[in-house]
Amino acid sequence: MSLKIRNLAIIAHVDHGKTTLVDQLLQAGGTYRDNQAQQERAMDSMDLEKEKGITIKAKNTAIHWEGYTINIVDTPGHADFGAEVERVMKMVDGVLLVVDASGGPQAQTRFVLRKAMQEGLKPIVVVNKIDRPLATPLKVHDQVLELLLDLDADEEQFNAPFCYGSARDGYFMDHPDDERKDCVPLLRKIIEHIPEPKADPDAPFLMLVSNIEWDEYVGRVAVGKVLGGNVKKGDTIYLLRQDGTKVQSKVMKTFTYSGLATADSEGCGAGGIVGIAAGIENIDIGETIAGAADQVPLPFVAIDPPTVSMQFSINDGPLAGKEGKHVTSRAIRERLMRELKTNISITVEDTDLSGVFNVSARGAMQIAVLVEQMRREGFEVLVSRPVVIYRRDDNGKLLEPFETLYVEAPGEYTQGILKILLNRKGMMEHMDTEASGRVFIQALIPTRGLIGFETELVNLTSGHGIMSHLFKEYGLHAGDIQNRTTGTLVSMDSGTATPYSLQMLEERGILFAAPGDAVYEGMLVGENPRVGDLPVNPVKEKHLDNMRSSGKDKTSKLTPAIRFSLERAIEYIDADELVEATPLNIRLRKRILDANARKRAAKGPSVEDRSNRG
Repeated sequence: MSLKIRNLAIIAHVDHGKTTLVDQLLQAGGTYRDNQAQQERAMDSMDLEKEKGITIKAKNTAIHWEGYTINIVDTPGHADFGAEVERVMKMVDGVLLVVDASGGPQAQTRFVLRKAMQEGLKPIVVVNKIDRPLATPLKVHDQVLELLLDLDADEEQFNAPFCYGSARDGYFMDHPDDERKDCVPLLRKIIEHIPEPKADPDAPFLMLVSNIEWDEYVGRVAVGKVLGGNVKKGDTIYLLRQDGTKVQSKVMKTFTYSGLATADSEGCGAGGIVGIAAGIENIDIGETIAGAADQVPLPFVAIDPPTVSMQFSINDGPLAGKEGKHVTSRAIRERLMRELKTNISITVEDTDLSGVFNVSARGAMQIAVLVEQMRREGFEVLVSRPVVIYRRDDNGKLLEPFETLYVEAPGEYTQGILKILLNRKGMMEHMDTEASGRVFIQALIPTRGLIGFETELVNLTSGHGIMSHLFKEYGLHAGDIQNRTTGTLVSMDSGTATPYSLQMLEERGILFAAPGDAVYEGMLVGENPRVGDLPVNPVKEKHLDNMRSSGKDKTSKLTPAIRFSLERAIEYIDADELVEATPLNIRLRKRILDANARKRAAKGPSVEDRSNRG
């Protein structure tokens, strides 16, 4: 029996047009009525995704075209969210590889495509944005073939069909010179080249949980591809865990995903993608749901291990509890444990200190997104600088994670970029200059050296530099890397920052605080151009007498204070500093707020113990 179902994932580098392409396919599949307003980047459902312009969570939808159901999974393009891609590979039978017609295949394309190749999935290559001025679609065609060779593609994968077009303008063609009309050539290729699901309608029900969603009425919903039989409301199912235990339950509801909506369904047959609500509270990604207790659990795709770790702790500063609703360590721990259920690439560990948790992930950006989500939910939390996760080899030598770094920038900045790489223990592997004058640099760099690199690159190249990176391997420790060449201005008093005192401080460095900001002892209020911390008083009032008026200094101009984004703040701080993230503010502070206690702590561990008890 032929299954009129096609399951595919859309993979690409950041900003190559995946989500815009899904918009066009939704429109071609008749998702929108003639009089219905079309959403831009409809699959970016999270506020953070819309703001940052990137996909963070993998999400699935379906379109119906000429009697076929095409299930589409939109995946993230940023390396930090790679686990979102890895886990959906078991849910699909082919991939749509989207490549920019001027940029060609980038770092993340290579990473995701390798995962798809290992799973034996067949790609269809979409060369997008061919309407751009510097587009070279035929050159990109050759670059993709070289990439497929690099990744040891088999003959069927190497002979992948190509499609050219513009997702923004809504047309795709078999060749760049064909008529620019609509999306039909791409839909035809999907039906023709993506294999139908390997699923047996006559076998007992079997499904691997690849995603978890939440429904207000029925709780956790397990999403996956039906590999055998069918499922409907009222069926008895068994959850087969990795450790061999089994949980029996009844299906309360099934969901199908079509267009922009999630709808209740009568059930789902073999090969389809379905959501099952069965009242099992702690069902996890990677577990198997079966129709019989004696079935064998399905294998799950291997997930790359985390490489960086950060500490989350309760806010113990003077302003704690004034802005957030959830401020206790129990609330923070529960929120982190809830994140573990849907985000399989993060690990959370309790530490010896009460109210402090170690959170490990793929990269600083992934943890910053989690902190930003917590802020918006009303949490107050302190976050430390990211540290890499070290290992030891068989001979006891210290190993650290290394990444392949790809930098693209105008040629005049090459010398400055190479200097930054040298300072961060990076080793250049390859350099290429295009006719347009842009330079492509490929380097091997310790993960430690990447923390804060992007900010330095953006400042050096006035925003023209683009970087991406990819985990490569664990290698021998590269030695010390200097993180920050500047010191900080540390407040030695608490209160409200005044224009009078900030004018005096402006001569000392760059300010992070503006008049009227609440500051406290130990908070960072500015950057000191020299190495070392400088104690300052930003709350000092002007002494008034009958010769000096209070309003005179209001006419003088203050340079606007620097306001850090969360990612920038996390990269900026040093090992003895923390970021205080609350629903309304992001503040930088010292770990130990009291200046005398900081001095005692710097002298030795015995004194540090005493000051902690006090």
